[in-house]
Amino acid sequence: MFVNTNFPKARRYWHNGAFHDWSEGGLHPAMHALHYGSCIFEGIRAYGTAKGPAVFRLPEHNDRFLLSADAARMACPHTKDQIADLIKRTVRENGLDSCYIRPLLFYSYGNLGLVPKACPVELFICAWEWGAYLGENAARGVNTLIVPERRIHHTQFNMSAKLGGVYVQSMIAGLDARRGGFDEAVFLNMEGRVAEGPGQNVFIVKGRKLVTNGRTESALEGITRTSILELGRDLGYETEVGPIAKEDLFGADEAFYCGTAVEIIPIVTVTDGSDPAGPRTKRVIGSGKPGPVVQGLIQAFQDAVHGRAPRYEKWLTHVGK
Repeated sequence: MFVNTNFPKARRYWHNGAFHDWSEGGLHPAMHALHYGSCIFEGIRAYGTAKGPAVFRLPEHNDRFLLSADAARMACPHTKDQIADLIKRTVRENGLDSCYIRPLLFYSYGNLGLVPKACPVELFICAWEWGAYLGENAARGVNTLIVPERRIHHTQFNMSAKLGGVYVQSMIAGLDARRGGFDEAVFLNMEGRVAEGPGQNVFIVKGRKLVTNGRTESALEGITRTSILELGRDLGYETEVGPIAKEDLFGADEAFYCGTAVEIIPIVTVTDGSDPAGPRTKRVIGSGKPGPVVQGLIQAFQDAVHGRAPRYEKWLTHVGK
């Protein structure tokens, strides 16, 4: 029996051609993904609009989902259009307005050698109501820790893919940050520059310029990140994609995380714990409070995803009835 305590309003999920009650489930302990993290996934959000729920940038998410499947050498049993239809059906099946959506493609039960030669590829799609990823107080700004472990390097795997097993590193960093009294972690890359958060991109603000990095800095080029670059330009800011040194982050006027789950969250302090043998130094970003640039971007983003900005209607896929 599975309860939905941590998955508000989740009632049904899709798997193997049918919807199932949330409390229903039975996966074999020898399924390949459970042992090796041999899965890929997407994080997607739908938002309430005047026309009903709409999925944010669904085609782009599904393109990345299939790219991730290819990177994991998985033959997805569904087309892009079929996955899009199943995602919309899952939102409708749960009667959700604003929600988080998680498609998961994985190697299932067949064999337990590292090479899943006898394991079928299966798809789950879940959806539930998920509010502020870092808590309701995160809008006031979060306190972050630069962890000593360096982000997996961009030469080691396709940084455009969301591979389940890779996120074990993210999980450990997130746990370590929280156990140390911080809200979230920041990774450096092997070169010692800022890479990303455990599941978020990082932006800094310097005057009228928004700066973020890209895949050659060992960061996922997120879909929310791409959207913010466009929003920023439309709001009259200069945008730049390039390396971010630790000193650039420490000296920024403002800084923030962005991602599907976290949306846009201001960073107000950064503690440098990158040297495990050295002292931890806390730096306050800008005024130590959410600044006007990030606050303006948050409002513009919310207007876009909720269908209040006709210019960005192109980003919305309406779920319908």
